[in-house]
Amino acid sequence: MEISEKQKAQIEIEDKKISNNMHKIKHRIVVFSGKGGVGKTTVSVNLAYGLNTIGKETGILDADVTGPNVPKMLGLNSRPNISDDRIYPQEHLGVKVISLANLVPPDQPVIWRGPMRSKLLHQFLGDVEWGELDYLVADLPPGTGDEILTMTQKMEPDLAIIVTTPQELSLIDSCKAVNMAKKMEIPNICIIENMSGFICPKCGYKIDLFGQGGGARQAQKMGVFFIGALPINIETRELADDGKPIIVEKPNTNISIAFTDIIGRIQTIFSD
Repeated sequence: MEISEKQKAQIEIEDKKISNNMHKIKHRIVVFSGKGGVGKTTVSVNLAYGLNTIGKETGILDADVTGPNVPKMLGLNSRPNISDDRIYPQEHLGVKVISLANLVPPDQPVIWRGPMRSKLLHQFLGDVEWGELDYLVADLPPGTGDEILTMTQKMEPDLAIIVTTPQELSLIDSCKAVNMAKKMEIPNICIIENMSGFICPKCGYKIDLFGQGGGARQAQKMGVFFIGALPINIETRELADDGKPIIVEKPNTNISIAFTDIIGRIQTIFSD
């Protein structure tokens, strides 16, 4: 369908706002996966807060429009301030946060078609007062749909993090996510293996519930970075339910140490 001159002018205005906003941010990271249930939001939240704990100015953008869970993991219930057509993200423990979950009632489903979801993400990129940040982490929905296209085209990320588990089914879908990141010409692409073994808190025995080493093999096969494996950790789930990132609350646990190692590798990629 052909668009009018007025629509073209509006698109140019939106694109300019997004470009101006995004170019104040040093590094833009998208976190996504080929399938749901692999811990993508847990990874996004703890990476953002881990970067903040080492002195980086950081924001997190919850781009999962139909399933926005970032505020739940942070205990954020209030609405962001909106003034003069600008949206001011909430600040939580020094990190700037924006999510649709703080703009609609908690029990209201978001039954929107693709263009509506993309329009919201345009606003999150162009109308949110992010300011100057070292890192903006975007938690994307699973799959390879409209929201992924919008974020990779408009946000212009310089790093894509694909979250997988060692399980073969997850690895198959992560392959699609890696190929999409390549197609969108994101300059740095890496894989994180989540749920990489469970260490019994009583005896210390490790159980590989979903297999072992699949993420590293996938990264080698596809020619992308493998930047770390995260063990299953019960406290991570418990703290997330209470709105607390484990990397902040318990920095010396095995999963927090793994997150810290991953953050070090991200900084190496960027030579920060």
